[in-house]
Amino acid sequence: MESLSIERFKKKCHKYQLIILDEMGYVPFSKTGSELLFQLISDWYETKSIIIMSNLEFSQWNKVFIDPRLTAALVDRLIHHAHIVSFTGESYRLKNALSNN
Repeated sequence: MESLSIERFKKKCHKYQLIILDEMGYVPFSKTGSELLFQLISDWYETKSIIIMSNLEFSQWNKVFIDPRLTAALVDRLIHHAHIVSFTGESYRLKNALSNN
């Protein structure tokens, strides 16, 4: 049953050229979740554009994906051909919330 849902999801994603994953690492993945995400990203590798937003550096992703080898393989695929943009400084949301008080 689960594989049918995954195949259906893959088919839906097939028509999109850009995949956006927001808040990566906000909640840790289970082993199964990590493996499913790895499978999707492997399928999309070099065929789709992927934007990932995260507050975590790549070195902290082991905490999110549990398996260090899977994490390394996932990061390897993501950073190959990547444009990494790193923002530092104050949170826009926090700054905006504080200025409204």
